[in-house]
Amino acid sequence: MSSNETPRGPVDSSRIPRYAGPATFARLPRLDEVGRADVAVVGVPFDSGVSYRPGARFGGNAIREASRLLRPYNPAQDASPFALAQVADGGDIAVNPFNIHEAVETIEAAADDLLGTGARLMTLGGDHTIALPLLRSVARKHGPVALLHFDAHLDTWDTYFGAEYTHGTPFRRAVEEGILDTEALSHVGTRGPLYGKQDLTDDEKLGFGIVTSADVMRRGVDEIADQLRQRIGDRPLYISIDIDCLDPAHAPGTGTPEAGGMTSRELLEILRGLASCNLVSADVVEVAPAYDHAEITSVAASHTAYELTTIMSRQIAAARKDSEAK
Repeated sequence: MSSNETPRGPVDSSRIPRYAGPATFARLPRLDEVGRADVAVVGVPFDSGVSYRPGARFGGNAIREASRLLRPYNPAQDASPFALAQVADGGDIAVNPFNIHEAVETIEAAADDLLGTGARLMTLGGDHTIALPLLRSVARKHGPVALLHFDAHLDTWDTYFGAEYTHGTPFRRAVEEGILDTEALSHVGTRGPLYGKQDLTDDEKLGFGIVTSADVMRRGVDEIADQLRQRIGDRPLYISIDIDCLDPAHAPGTGTPEAGGMTSRELLEILRGLASCNLVSADVVEVAPAYDHAEITSVAASHTAYELTTIMSRQIAAARKDSEAK
């Protein structure tokens, strides 16, 4: 799409009430309605890798429902993301709920297809197992990527019950496979009990830095965002957000809640502080609506995906403008 072409945006809410019609993300067109997209929002309804409460397979559609109230202008970033780039809802990647290995392969292949069109991915999970195949696909296109992992938990454990692919192991597998840039890895929002101090030692050996939720509270979002920007530099960046990085007061609808988390305001402000980073794709996972009430969790997740989408749209528009000026 050139700068002269106008992206197709959301349904006009002054003509069709927000609660009417199909619940695509932010009421955007479907991918098959626009042919191709600069940013494809896709769901992965899969939660067979969870270790505690299931239900994240329903997260993507809950986020879509909550996103009905999103509006086309983002004042926090002074941008209209859906006018800057074509953003479209690519539907769901349908995966086998009974075979994790097959599901991982299916997600990876589908991500390859979407990234092959030139799109960036905004993925709605699903449990955190899905981050590994998404990272494999992104790294195939960009090489090893920087990773910001927002989560209450490390997700760098080796196995659960002998299983190597679960929602608690994706980032250990990703480091082992060489698809992450180990000079630019950070957890953000971690907290709570661990199995032992060795968990932290092993995590550090993999190359991760840690910003706890207490660090965010004590140091403030601006300082944290600055630290993360410096660690990332100009590397291609993937952001993976487990909604349980938020305190259960802000995200009760998740599988493994931990007390003492960030507020939704803190998460959104940190993301806005990363707007200059080269964000190539992202995911928001672990929304389990069965444990939610008043859509608290899915509203937080929809706004999180909106900020990430805005960052990508701004960068796509800027790159297109630079290319056409040459």
